[in-house]
Amino acid sequence: MSKSTLTLNERRLKRRNIAYKTMGQCFIWLVLILMYIPIMVLIVYSFTKATNIGTWTGFSFGLYSDLFTSKTGHEIMVALGNTVLIAVISAVLSTLLGTCGAIGAFYSKRKAKEVIETTTQIPVVNAEIVMALSLTVMFVFIQSYMLGGSNVFGFWTLLFGHMVLEVPFVYLSVKPKLEQMDPALYEAALDLGCTQGQALRKATLPEIFPGILSGFMLSITLSLDDFIVTAFTRGAGLLSGDKNISTLSTLVQEKIKKGPIPPEMRALTTLIFVVVLLIAIGITIYRNRTVKKVRKGREG
Repeated sequence: MSKSTLTLNERRLKRRNIAYKTMGQCFIWLVLILMYIPIMVLIVYSFTKATNIGTWTGFSFGLYSDLFTSKTGHEIMVALGNTVLIAVISAVLSTLLGTCGAIGAFYSKRKAKEVIETTTQIPVVNAEIVMALSLTVMFVFIQSYMLGGSNVFGFWTLLFGHMVLEVPFVYLSVKPKLEQMDPALYEAALDLGCTQGQALRKATLPEIFPGILSGFMLSITLSLDDFIVTAFTRGAGLLSGDKNISTLSTLVQEKIKKGPIPPEMRALTTLIFVVVLLIAIGITIYRNRTVKKVRKGREG
């Protein structure tokens, strides 16, 4: 094959690669645009006091002021407080339980491990409505036959429902880190004089911490946007007092039944988006600086 033929083939291959790369980038940008256009629309219309999106009544920070001063804004802030409290408490407890379960299953015998893994995966693959209905039936049974008919639904039933939803995902986040860990590390810590608790705390937990952290963040995310389990298992309590606990998802659903979504929600979603964006940027900057320090340390 002549040199000119090779050069022609290389040019064709280069053009083909450029075309594929351009098509891939266009597809990625199209997906990003479709994802973020609704958010951008909410952000733009959070600066006008119009009730419906699509109507512009002039630039104003009124919705942000109403979010903290109006009656509807108070309802939204109560729902936000309930949402955050439930998310944090359930995530902490689910992370502890899921991590302990993953560690226990990892060091268990093969049959026990298979039973634990199968049981843990059922809530992940099962439909959420089935989980919510089964929890409701269980709580009603407890209420009718164990508590003499007294109302059992409240904060604890809601917390339990969220934990049932979150624990399997924590388990699945921690399990790969345990499998990647050197199994001799724990035994070496014991040989060096550590107790089982010290070996677990000083040898195992630092190795699986990234999985624990990802499980915790995933638990918070699952709790924040959950609606079905919350709607079926909630009762009176938390910041709602004697009323049913309202979260952001249940509040929006209740408002939609009566009319349009409160315009103050546009201001809240904008604030949430900005906070999440700042956190993501901060984490990215921190990781980049950490990588640079590690590289400098290796080069030094």
